[in-house]
Amino acid sequence: MTRIINPDRYGISFSVKQCRAFGLDPVETLDWLLKHGWRRFRLMSYWDEHEKKQGEYDFTSLEKQLVQVAEAGGVVTLCLGARQPRWPENHWPEWAWRTSQKKRSNALLKYVETVVNHFRDDPVIISYQLENEALLKSFGKRAEVLRWRLRDEYKLVKWLDPKRPVIMTTSTSWGVPLRRPRPDIVGFSFYQVLYRGGRYTLSFHRPWLDKLRAASIRRLWRTPSFIHELQCEPWGPKTIREMSPEEQAKSMSPEQIARNISLAKQTGLYPIDLWGAEWWYWRHKHGDPTIWRTVRHFLYLK
Repeated sequence: MTRIINPDRYGISFSVKQCRAFGLDPVETLDWLLKHGWRRFRLMSYWDEHEKKQGEYDFTSLEKQLVQVAEAGGVVTLCLGARQPRWPENHWPEWAWRTSQKKRSNALLKYVETVVNHFRDDPVIISYQLENEALLKSFGKRAEVLRWRLRDEYKLVKWLDPKRPVIMTTSTSWGVPLRRPRPDIVGFSFYQVLYRGGRYTLSFHRPWLDKLRAASIRRLWRTPSFIHELQCEPWGPKTIREMSPEEQAKSMSPEQIARNISLAKQTGLYPIDLWGAEWWYWRHKHGDPTIWRTVRHFLYLK
């Protein structure tokens, strides 16, 4: 019998693009994750996947993901906007990127409206995440930070679906957001081993920092915070698939996973959504179950 991983405490991000990067079948991968107890998911509504031609929408693959999760009794946070998790971070359709900023902004608002209208009657969706790390300019391709547009997106989503909370994530690992839009829930990233400037470095990230940030946000906005992205996959000089197991282990080994989960629990911020589920399955399929076993062991510890 499957042992369910408490969705009020832990969840995962799931990306069809990351599955493809590993040569995995997304349906098979999501099924494996469900069979191993996951019930809380962050799913993506990639713009360049669902509106490849302007005005022509195809949500078939996302609909299938939602059905898979719903049939297992799970819940979903649905990502909205142009900036969503996984490379290249900003998922503009080519036709939108080639037009003017004004037309691109109007098209983005139209896309967000279409996604929310299409999926808002689906009870498996419990919340939205709007524009992942929306103000981060230094990571990813085709970054375009426009605060006025972000505010318009937020107002639009709240008007279309006022009942579901809207999550927004901080764009740094240390700051406290002060300006609008002010979301219903704030998400933090939690990384320990970074690869920058041609070398591995350790993050200054510690549990006390996120406790302080969460307390400040609650005092300023009366808004809760949680960990939306806990590092549980490698970050190195190449794509993960191109790195040897030894290179992957420099930033993410079973020991590092255990440390990251332990530190995240010390923040007291829940739920904790883990990052790297597609990698766990890829390693499992290639004969190494130790990654998933480590994750599972430390989630079940009280």
